[in-house]
Amino acid sequence: MTSEELRRVIAPHVGAIGGPISALRAVQQQRGYLDAEVMATVADVFNLSRAEVRGIVAFYADFRTEPPSGHVVRVCQAEACQAAGSRALTRTLADRLGADLGHAKADRSVELSAVYCLGLCARAPSVMVDGELIADADKAVERIVASVQS
Repeated sequence: MTSEELRRVIAPHVGAIGGPISALRAVQQQRGYLDAEVMATVADVFNLSRAEVRGIVAFYADFRTEPPSGHVVRVCQAEACQAAGSRALTRTLADRLGADLGHAKADRSVELSAVYCLGLCARAPSVMVDGELIADADKAVERIVASVQS
């Protein structure tokens, strides 16, 4: 993404409530992550310091500062999912996928991350694989592993 393209993505959010956050989300949607160039450009456009923009990025867990891995497996760690066994599910997936929670596998083919509520509390534990929601995920381990190893 060129500097001009980056500014075009940011421009619709100038003057809007929550503009910097919305601009960062829009850039990440297109680019996949937010690097120093993106943060500097957002700071410039919104007349913020780079530290303020880095603070926004650091505060919101959904913002990424590195390119995403090939596959992203997000395991719910909220209370309902914990009560339904998400911690054991997390350990099983970490072992099977070769990636600890909060980290990517060495070859960056898959990463395992925490999320705090996917809205499937009644069918916990839940997982999101590359944007696809999976309820009763403790019963779908083989499907989850197969989907990221294909």
